Amino acid sequence: MAERKAALKRAPDRPELRACLEQAKNVVMTDEQILEQRASFAYGNAPRGSRITKESAKEAAGHIRIRNPA
Repeated sequence: MAERKAALKRAPDRPELRACLEQAKNVVMTDEQILEQRASFAYGNAPRGSRITKESAKEAAGHIRIRNPA
């Protein structure tokens, strides 16, 4: 059997990416942005050929209540 290399290696250091991630930690999203992101996620993860549309995902996302973590 052939030897295999380790699948999980430490990712190379990417200072630009690290700086972007640090900057993103301070971004405060509006409720409208969160709603749009939730709808986009639902639509993007819907199975192909399903009856889910962008509009139906947006409407459904508007009915979800968010609880603050305790």
